[in-house]
Amino acid sequence: MNEIFNVYNLIFLALAVFIIFRLRSVLGKRTGNERPPFDPYSKTERQQKPQTGQDQGDNVIPMPGPADAAPVDVNRPPSDDMVIEKVAPAGTALNDALRKILSVDRSFEPEPFLEGARGAYEMIVMAFAEGDRKALKSLLSKDVYEGFVAAIDEREKRGETIESTFVGIDRAEIVEAALKGNTAQVTVKVQSQLISATRDKSGEIIDGNPNKVTEVVDIWTFARDTTSRDPNWKLVATESAE
Repeated sequence: MNEIFNVYNLIFLALAVFIIFRLRSVLGKRTGNERPPFDPYSKTERQQKPQTGQDQGDNVIPMPGPADAAPVDVNRPPSDDMVIEKVAPAGTALNDALRKILSVDRSFEPEPFLEGARGAYEMIVMAFAEGDRKALKSLLSKDVYEGFVAAIDEREKRGETIESTFVGIDRAEIVEAALKGNTAQVTVKVQSQLISATRDKSGEIIDGNPNKVTEVVDIWTFARDTTSRDPNWKLVATESAE
């Protein structure tokens, strides 16, 4: 009886060893270096970048910053204070007037406006000298355009011509601004250099000097309707500074 019992014990023992061996071969064995199972809701798992390369231990993981630190927007536009104070000191009447314009026209920026005014100044001066009515019409208000065209007509009737070379603008600055209803007005003082000579119909010089650079100072006022979709400013008044 004991012998039969011992035989069965040996058979069960052999089966147990066989089963354990098969399980180890299929599942492997723990070494103590296993990674924990992936948790899709774990902050660490979601933020950590997968490592690549043969030696993953050489990768450097940057240290995190404060949890509540807000990202810095390097493309953030400057504030209204910064935009306006570049051309008009805080507390001045000009600063206040530019703020009023900006409050109804968010696209207005003094510095880009000045660049546009410089370009318009050169185009208008040269178009007037050349008698280019078409170019002038798109840059001038109705009243100023009629005044310029009248002067061109008189010049052409007398047979006079203007030879003009635009040398450049030394300085341009905003000196005054106003918001009148929906119309924004900005006055610019322009100091430029110009070579100009007027000849009569026989070719004789009657004004200016074709070989001399002359300094010209003009005060021009530009305006636009802030409710209009047209972003262009037009010249509405001119004045020569003595």
